[in-house]
Amino acid sequence: MSIEREIAHDLLSIGAVFLRPDEPFTWASGIHSPIYCDNRLILTAPAIRTAVETGLVNLICKHYPDAEVLMGTSTAGIAHAAIVGHMMGLPMGYVRSGHKDHGRGNRIEGRLEKGRKVVVVEDLISTAGSCIEVVDVLREAGANVLGVVSIFTYGLQKGIDHLAAADVVNFSLSNFDAVCEVAAEEGKIKTEDIQRLKKFRADPSDESWMRT
Repeated sequence: MSIEREIAHDLLSIGAVFLRPDEPFTWASGIHSPIYCDNRLILTAPAIRTAVETGLVNLICKHYPDAEVLMGTSTAGIAHAAIVGHMMGLPMGYVRSGHKDHGRGNRIEGRLEKGRKVVVVEDLISTAGSCIEVVDVLREAGANVLGVVSIFTYGLQKGIDHLAAADVVNFSLSNFDAVCEVAAEEGKIKTEDIQRLKKFRADPSDESWMRT
């Protein structure tokens, strides 16, 4: 079984990714979604946590062998960056969503010297906006950002376009297609739901998938 499918199974088994095409969730933006992601649940499942962190280590070793520092996204990426950094013997830090309002007003937490080769650790890629913001902060601080590793990606076109425009490369352990396929095989959704889910992924603002 591929790593994408293995992680998809793991995420589905603990409800970190949940598919509900007939009872859609509502995003903060008001968009109705057949999928809900809460990768924080990975931290409460030791065996799956080990599989995920090992997978992230392997992604970094394969795609970014020159990595010198790991930087987590706030807040969900911090724990994963810390665990992976420990496993790899690499320093880690994280980027705040905004400047601290006290002390030195840091946006970047942890020691980061200019020119250091950095990999960003993210839990979820949707439109990639928050991830790119982190990369921008690190680049402004003089870091050489090699790219991003993430646990799961929706594969939204908007996210793909944003990453390309910002010259950011991301490698994810699992993805929307793998989750849909594994969920159907395991009876969590109907096979015919896959096309509805992919229609949502193609354009989340088009809710016609809800009526098919």
